[in-house]
Amino acid sequence: MNAPAPRRFRFRRPSPLHLVLLPIALVMVAPLLWMVLLSISTEAETRRFPPGLPSGIEWHNYTDALRDAPLGHWLGNSAIVSVSCVIGNLVFCSLAGYAFARIRFLGGKALFVAVLATLMVPFQIVMLPTLIMVRAAGLTDTLGALIVPNLATAFGIFLLRQFFMTVPQELEEAARIDGASRLRILFQVMLPLMRPTLATLAVLTFLQTWNDFLWPLIAVQSPEHMTVQLGLQTFQGAHTTNWPRLMAGTVISQLPVFVLFFVAQRFFVRSVATAGLK
Repeated sequence: MNAPAPRRFRFRRPSPLHLVLLPIALVMVAPLLWMVLLSISTEAETRRFPPGLPSGIEWHNYTDALRDAPLGHWLGNSAIVSVSCVIGNLVFCSLAGYAFARIRFLGGKALFVAVLATLMVPFQIVMLPTLIMVRAAGLTDTLGALIVPNLATAFGIFLLRQFFMTVPQELEEAARIDGASRLRILFQVMLPLMRPTLATLAVLTFLQTWNDFLWPLIAVQSPEHMTVQLGLQTFQGAHTTNWPRLMAGTVISQLPVFVLFFVAQRFFVRSVATAGLK
């Protein structure tokens, strides 16, 4: 029996579209590179004009950022809030999306349109009513004030509902014949088929919650309940700002985002690739 021939590396010619994507990619990466360069520069080099490359690598900016502020505690708060919101969106948006996609009930279409209409409402309009409800629930200045309003989102319901519509109904009918209930069909039949979509929703929810600044600024006052994005503003003074230390803290705060993006990148591609299949 002959052994299979080894695979040969085939060089793919660059597409003309790459000539357009490469400058766009450089524009997107430039702020990130500049942030890293400022984080390893001296304070005098950040005020130099015209700007240039740092003369050396000032690694102590990172240790100073961790020493001068409870950055680790803020990162832990952000992780608790983000992970809780991700779990809440996966559970509640799955239930709501499945109900809108498969269960026929009175006023279901009108209710779904109302949910979609909330996507067009800016957060600044609902910010004050949300704060009043959070205060009435006794969650002011707690991590619960950051978690509860974000446990379910209209975008998550819409995203999962659209993907539920693409799943063939024959799978559900076969499960019903076997005596499966609605919840069992959802968690054992439907959701395993939608892992790329669930991963996409989880990543988008994590990024939105992790980088949120406006709502924590309003709902939280005490330093022990601050998230990392809110805590970074304490590096800025009224008359002067230590930019190397601030950029070092910003780099540290974005490391989980970079790791999550590279780990879940393939789920984005798979989700888009299967979006048109039915």
